Amino acid sequence: MIDGAPTPVAPFSHVVAADGWLFVTGQMPTDPDDDSASLPEGVVAQTRRVVENLKIVLAGAGSALDRVVFARVYLTHFERDYAPMNEVWRSYFTSGKLPARTCIGVTGLARGALVEIDLLAKR
Repeated sequence: MIDGAPTPVAPFSHVVAADGWLFVTGQMPTDPDDDSASLPEGVVAQTRRVVENLKIVLAGAGSALDRVVFARVYLTHFERDYAPMNEVWRSYFTSGKLPARTCIGVTGLARGALVEIDLLAKR
């Protein structure tokens, strides 16, 4: 467990380290201070919360967003939410230093979330 990170919604670790790599479990837009709080409204607010949760997990594992090499983004409303999610995503990374990424449309996510993101990063 990573101190300060949201409680996982299922039985898994926030992050697993192997040979200098960090495999970060998909983070949800949950409030790290209140598991029972409602999720933020809309994909923009939810994406911000997810990335902030990822930053907490990365920091707890000795890394940061600038060490991310790959991400997977899951969206429940792909056509509607792809562009606004991308705007938020870009705001967290230096231009020209974006990680590789796959974005997938899914039929549902835990707690009715609109977005979930997992990462691969260097420690």
